[in-house]
Amino acid sequence: MSVKKLAGETALYGLSSIVGRLLNVLLVPFYTRVLTSTAEYGVVIELYAISAFVMVILSYRMESAFFRFGTPLEDRERAYSTGMWSLLTTTTVVVTALLAFAPLVAEALRYAEHPEYVRWFALILGLDCLAELPFARLRMEQRPLRFAAVRLANISVNIGMNLFWLVFCPWANQRGYNWVRAVWSPENPVGYIFLSNLIASAVTLLLLSAQIRRVQTVFDVQLWRRMIAYAAPLVIVSFTGIVDEMFSRAMLKYLLPGSTEENLAQVGIFGANYKLAALISLFTQAYRYAAEPFFFRNAQTDDALRNQARVTQWFTAAAVAGMLGMLLFLDAVKYFIAPQYWSGLHVVPVLLMANVFLGVYYNFSAWYRVKDRTASGAWISVGSAALTVGLNLWLIPRFSYAGAAWVTLVCYAFMCVATWYTGRKHYPVPYPLGRMGAYLAGAWVIYALSLALQWALPLPKLVEWLLSAVLWLGFVWAILRWEKTGVQ
Repeated sequence: MSVKKLAGETALYGLSSIVGRLLNVLLVPFYTRVLTSTAEYGVVIELYAISAFVMVILSYRMESAFFRFGTPLEDRERAYSTGMWSLLTTTTVVVTALLAFAPLVAEALRYAEHPEYVRWFALILGLDCLAELPFARLRMEQRPLRFAAVRLANISVNIGMNLFWLVFCPWANQRGYNWVRAVWSPENPVGYIFLSNLIASAVTLLLLSAQIRRVQTVFDVQLWRRMIAYAAPLVIVSFTGIVDEMFSRAMLKYLLPGSTEENLAQVGIFGANYKLAALISLFTQAYRYAAEPFFFRNAQTDDALRNQARVTQWFTAAAVAGMLGMLLFLDAVKYFIAPQYWSGLHVVPVLLMANVFLGVYYNFSAWYRVKDRTASGAWISVGSAALTVGLNLWLIPRFSYAGAAWVTLVCYAFMCVATWYTGRKHYPVPYPLGRMGAYLAGAWVIYALSLALQWALPLPKLVEWLLSAVLWLGFVWAILRWEKTGVQ
């Protein structure tokens, strides 16, 4: 599979990833304006952070094991059915337990008055977990348009239900349409955010029914053991990755010196700006959808190492260009969130750089997946998680969420360097590190130049944006000129 074909599949997956995630990102300015306080948005951020941890355990990276053992066409049906029966069994057990003990879990999370939050999230996680392998199958079969259609349907239903409960129902109630009281109450707007997600997840699984019907009455115990042995270290990788991403947001409430409500307000501010910086990850997500099956298909070709180097080089160039665009137009991008969250904008450049490192790490980490050395990836991830926990415990009480942002950058940089270093022996990809470093350095020089010009020459905002556009286009042109060999 050529680099050009990978780029084409990335573009198609981007139809769902970029467009879908962009629509989802638009919920951030919506929530930050509809919810009455930053503390309410802090509840949303915290519970989604916790659910990310649970999802890793619940799905135990069975989709990656399916890519590994289902790539040969003759093994696909057996691997798919074995994985689906495994997930169905474990998901049923975990979701049933969460539903039964919802009051106790809610009390432990300091939401004793809202056990329904736990019940709704249990069902959301169960439905999303059962959708993992059907989505993986669409990627394996190179059906990005079908994949995109289902993903976009999920986002559309979620947004539609949010608009119904948080906009239409309050509007109808104010105008005397009393029937809305049968499906809506003004007391708990946060709950409707979670309920919207639940309905969207149910619709998604329904739309994947064609893939679910292909599950056979087959459960290969020997294959299941091999799949679990392969995926188990990846669970550690994913879990520690969630620690790196979510630990700070989950712990701000406990580590800051203020009251619970004051700390949740800080969680809301940091979470909104984290999502702002994560706009750059839209491209990374689309790339990952296409790249994971590409890594396994490409691993046995003669040009595997050279293609891996070229893919990573071009990915870095695209990611850095996206980062620079965000930096240069931060004054415009900030309107994605409400003004009361702008006090956290100073962490966005740090988080943007962290997201670039995370994307490059994903490319570097291909070696331990294709070489069946997932335990090596687990050890690196454990080291990163230990850094995350230790540095957050030290820096959050001193520097609030600014400390958490710097910890994110340090940990993603560590993962990037450690994965590259350990992979040199087992999968010696000739990465053009000098050129990749030059992309990063050039972007920051241009950003510093733009700040200096804004300080030295106070200009109307429109002129500033035109100047930023010239600087960004110049950077992209320079990269394309440098890469004279092109992509094959």
